[in-house]
Amino acid sequence: MAKKTGEKYQAIIDAAVRVIARQGYHNAQVSKIAKEAKVADGTIYLYFENKDDILISLFNEKMGNFVETNRRHIAEASSIEQKLYVLVHAHFSQLSLDHDFAKVTQIELRQSNPHISEGIGNVMKQYFDLIDEVIREGIDKGIFHPDIDVRVARKMIFGTLDEVTTSWVMKQCKYDLVYHTESVHNLFLYGMKGK
Repeated sequence: MAKKTGEKYQAIIDAAVRVIARQGYHNAQVSKIAKEAKVADGTIYLYFENKDDILISLFNEKMGNFVETNRRHIAEASSIEQKLYVLVHAHFSQLSLDHDFAKVTQIELRQSNPHISEGIGNVMKQYFDLIDEVIREGIDKGIFHPDIDVRVARKMIFGTLDEVTTSWVMKQCKYDLVYHTESVHNLFLYGMKGK
């Protein structure tokens, strides 16, 4: 199997996002992905074992970049309030820039099998760890209430970001997702504030 890098690999990943977003994962045949990527069907199998491997790879690559970008922006923020804002804004803004990837993450991955869930687990853990770091820092600095359960707070934060994004996708991405940043940020900030 070829190394998972290079122009053809990237073309297949990008094509898979478009095809899966348009046709759904179960109807997205490898031949359709190959045609969209402008490669021969057999070329797909030089990089991927099967369609599940394509979905796992595209999610891990794109979500991995998403997490790294968010980590960088959060590190540049000076206050915990700013870090929390950056976390919310980055989540909404990055997904709003790629409607197809948003559709794949919010709809198609939910319908996938346990093998796919396992395959994307590591990159999701990286994102959850990043959210946990922001929460812990807020507690350590006395900004957030000291009795906050970090795991529960992370589930609340991710769950809210996820639900707002899913609702936007289900409404055909017809409104400005980033517009919700301020209200969601305030909900988290004031909900976790210390005395």
